[in-house]
Amino acid sequence: MNIPSASPAPLRLGDEVPSFTARSTQGTISLSDYRGRWLVLFAHPADFTPVCTSEFVALAQAADRFAALDCALVAMSVDSLYSHLAWLRLIHDRFGVRVDFPVVEDPSLEIARAYGMIAPDAADAGTARTTYFIDPNGILRACTDYPATIGRSVEEMLRVVEALQRVESGKCLAPANWSPGSALLTTPGNTADAALNAKGASDWFYSETPDRNRK
Repeated sequence: MNIPSASPAPLRLGDEVPSFTARSTQGTISLSDYRGRWLVLFAHPADFTPVCTSEFVALAQAADRFAALDCALVAMSVDSLYSHLAWLRLIHDRFGVRVDFPVVEDPSLEIARAYGMIAPDAADAGTARTTYFIDPNGILRACTDYPATIGRSVEEMLRVVEALQRVESGKCLAPANWSPGSALLTTPGNTADAALNAKGASDWFYSETPDRNRK
């Protein structure tokens, strides 16, 4: 594994994520390989655990939907490469699901510490269920943390990716409970002219616009 030294402080939105090169179930990969497309990098507490298994089954089944958004999936945990391989074989045999996205090994916790998932003196990453939504330039655009006892929602992960792609232009915003295909909000003006020339009293800061970019 090859990763530059980095502060253990948690990443903040807008930060460039640390790159790394590590072994995975798809061979040695570098995070820089994914520049130019969206990436969901997600950590799971451990292989052969029930919640993580349910997540991997659900994500593998939704892999084509992420691919349709030009978004790659990369998983990681502290387990060894051979543990990952044995677990993926079990998932295939038990559920008939093939996990084709890379699962990275991080036995020394270098990646987890570089990303600030765990404290510098943590003995393991057993509580890390963190998801990073990374844009094509390697910038962290969103991040979620769940406890080991609760699985992530694949539908929400897809929704976040699509929302981030919609607002990328800076011309619109995704409102509460937004789903692909429903109305977005226009980015409000920040001048007196925008406020005074709007058709309605509230239109300058709250105005819907159709979602025209649904794939």
